[in-house]
Amino acid sequence: MPRVHFGSKEKLHLRRYTRFFGSNGDAAPALARYALAHYEEWERKIDAWQKPVLENSQLPSWYKSALFNELYFLTDGGTVWLELPHDCLPQELQTPGVASLSHLLPVLREYGRFAYLEGQEYRMYNTYDVHFYASFALIMLWPKLQISLQYDIAVTVINEDVEPRQYLMSGQTAQVKLKNVVPHDIGDPDDEPWQRVNAYLIHDTANWKDLNLKFVLQVYRDYYLTHDVPYLRDMWPVCQAVMESELRFDTDNDGLIENGGFADQTYDAWVVNGASAYCGGLWLAAVRVMCEMAEVLGDKETQQKYSGILQKGKEAFERLLWNGKYYNYDSSGSSTSSSIMSDQCAGQWFLGACGLDHGELEVFPKSHVISALQTIFEKNVMGFAGGTMGAVNGMRPSGVPDTSSVQSSEVWIGVVYALAATMIQEGMVQEGFHTAEGCYRTVWEQLGMAFQTPEAYCEKKVYRSLAYMRPLSIWSMQLALETPGLVWHRAVSWRGQGSRF
Repeated sequence: MPRVHFGSKEKLHLRRYTRFFGSNGDAAPALARYALAHYEEWERKIDAWQKPVLENSQLPSWYKSALFNELYFLTDGGTVWLELPHDCLPQELQTPGVASLSHLLPVLREYGRFAYLEGQEYRMYNTYDVHFYASFALIMLWPKLQISLQYDIAVTVINEDVEPRQYLMSGQTAQVKLKNVVPHDIGDPDDEPWQRVNAYLIHDTANWKDLNLKFVLQVYRDYYLTHDVPYLRDMWPVCQAVMESELRFDTDNDGLIENGGFADQTYDAWVVNGASAYCGGLWLAAVRVMCEMAEVLGDKETQQKYSGILQKGKEAFERLLWNGKYYNYDSSGSSTSSSIMSDQCAGQWFLGACGLDHGELEVFPKSHVISALQTIFEKNVMGFAGGTMGAVNGMRPSGVPDTSSVQSSEVWIGVVYALAATMIQEGMVQEGFHTAEGCYRTVWEQLGMAFQTPEAYCEKKVYRSLAYMRPLSIWSMQLALETPGLVWHRAVSWRGQGSRF
């Protein structure tokens, strides 16, 4: 099936392998011959890739299984990898402003356009708030696919779609896509992805607080791991544009954005109002990497601008959210604003992955980060389901789950893997592995969901959205383990079930 079309049937697309085997639909013998001629070489390369992990006696067996087997979703997630047409550029690549992305066409022509679903039940391609977590698998293993995907996102930022649409939760009408705002997704497989984006109908995501920030953070993370300077130069104006859009959410000019009193981020059923640990932390992390990118590119004016915002924002974040043990869910003063969110250190997680979490570079006081992670481990992990099911998203200080929304009382496997990576980055290696192990054993052993890891489950074995993108975040654990200077010996006495770390 070398030629495919999406639901709209407007265009015929060629899969990327057609550049090597043609597009006539008669390449099966050639493909089989090629595989038979090369499989031994492929097996040797796969063995060489996996060997350092599999033969590391300090790593638990369950972790080795999870690390490699969660990659199933990159091919099983409705994935398409397509050629960019050489004869006629797609409409979305012909708009004014796209020409400023000088390496866009060379990248897309060489590496194609890559898209995978948010989940097999949530059929939207490259859902960006979720890809933020999953992207570690791509940037660490297939970095050019991540770069290609980011260029496609940059194109959507520059473009807009003024078609009006009614959104389900609010009932309000707004345009499909605003300019200089990161989209929720790049389209529906039942329509025409890339050309028509934002298939998500529940909320108007132009008002979401995390999407723009997640683009900026990924741009710097990608550069940090690949040293791709042309990519950074191309993305720099786009990062500046989305951060300017984001500044409108700092309504009181204290250097910290505020959430709007509805579910305006990846937790799209969990209301947040005012300053928040999740979005506020991502904001400060994004401001920090803006300073870093500006320094790399010699943009002193932008560096000074965001350095000033960072200093104000750090003070506001600590003053409004730190309660002496952890960061409150939000600053609204509601009955659940003091909930303990397992994802409250998401900004620190990304900064740690980029080497910006220590010394003069730190945004969040190290003692506060450690205290917050210890509180999460005590309450959200060990205080939930006997410490055997990972971390519940929200926990009340009294030790009962936050039931203010369906999502606050769920465990999100991809979030748990990211939390475990954060713990490892901060030297809490035992706690990180114990936290992640609960998810692996629940999904792969207790619930029998091997190779269909869901987005979420509850303590009573209710699950949601089988076969989901976010658990690919387990590769951020591996990045943390590979970071130079990690003190492994702090955890050698830990005993996992059937394995030793």
